[in-house]
Amino acid sequence: MAIHKNCDGSTRRDVLKVGALGGLGLSLGSFLKLQAANEVRPNAAQSAIFINLAGGPSHLDTFDLKPDGPENIRGEFKPIQTNVAGLQISEHLPKLAQCADLFTVMRGVSHTLAAHNLGSEYVNTGNKPLPSLEFPGYGAVVTKEKPGPADLPPYVAVPNTIQKGGYLGVQYSPLTTGAVPQPGKPFGVRGISLRNGLTVADVEKREQLLKDLDRTFRGVETGSQLLDGLDRFAQQAYTIITSQRARDAFDVSQESSAYAESFGKTPFGQSCLLASRLISSGVRFVTITLGGWDTHADNFGKLKSKQLPPLDEGLSALLQGLRTKGLLESTAVFVTGEFGRTPKINDKGGRDHYPRAMFMLMAGGAIRGGRVIGASDEKGSEPAGTKYSPDDVAASFFHNLGIDPTREYETNTGRPVMIVRNGKIIDELFA
Repeated sequence: MAIHKNCDGSTRRDVLKVGALGGLGLSLGSFLKLQAANEVRPNAAQSAIFINLAGGPSHLDTFDLKPDGPENIRGEFKPIQTNVAGLQISEHLPKLAQCADLFTVMRGVSHTLAAHNLGSEYVNTGNKPLPSLEFPGYGAVVTKEKPGPADLPPYVAVPNTIQKGGYLGVQYSPLTTGAVPQPGKPFGVRGISLRNGLTVADVEKREQLLKDLDRTFRGVETGSQLLDGLDRFAQQAYTIITSQRARDAFDVSQESSAYAESFGKTPFGQSCLLASRLISSGVRFVTITLGGWDTHADNFGKLKSKQLPPLDEGLSALLQGLRTKGLLESTAVFVTGEFGRTPKINDKGGRDHYPRAMFMLMAGGAIRGGRVIGASDEKGSEPAGTKYSPDDVAASFFHNLGIDPTREYETNTGRPVMIVRNGKIIDELFA
């Protein structure tokens, strides 16, 4: 998947570069350690997929068009009717228009953080950033509350994510794939796939050696959250790499051609195919990052040629694929960027950062699709009526998973912190 640089110079590239351990090809343990150092309702959803549209997509040209607005606001795109009466979205999202009954559009979501990094932290945690505290991402909370099978990574990022374990600790950091599948080819994640003739027996011998060494140095340091986390990663790495189920979970080539075809051949579509397979295999939480939405110039050209076609194809295939596999009712899906974009089109044909109005999409679990929750005003400049914050949407997302968003955790200093500090569940999502 392409690496996109935003206007402030930040990138979505995963900075971790993990090599093989000692020539054995066994890198999952070190991968998890390095990455971490970087740091219930009965019918609740049991797993989740979070899709981050990094850079900030324009709400006015996707899911909240203003066809009756002034020319310098409404832009070039026309709305089209979806398969839900009265619900219209962009003409460049025709496949999503045909499955709009599967998702809910939230319009008029609003906040005040117009910088990429701060906005991204906000929508990836559901808490407004604080300099004194690093909040855990959605995936960290979900995998803490809903631990999955021991022989599968509980939390996978495709190909990367800004979400971290935060104050929950390094043991809740995600496994990032660092790459995306290629159509029709087996997909091996470094450290999970066995390479260079390495066998499971070789791994088991090495594990025994590490245990012997560990006993030699046991007691040197105790009570360290970091060391506890790294010990957990070592155990997790061994369990996963010796699990055929884990290797199969990442192998999208095992999906039938009839199922895989609708996802297309783009990196985003293949990421959605992988997410679908991971969830069906038992992984609890998957994030997908699709960058390139920072359209300060040539907004309309970039959207219709580069951004919207893969989003339309991949997301529609994911939602319909989950339904086909009988997983949509047990999988909460959340799609968002860090903010919307300005109603006024600038002199470069672009739209600039605009957090006062944006869209979010939710699907799966107890979310009934085919609806619009909230609204923006006639210019798409601010909410019309009820204003929903990212905190409110986060509280609702956790509620959909049977997780009480007001539950308190403790930081390593003993400070009590609610999962979502200021959000309220949006009842309309579940009506």
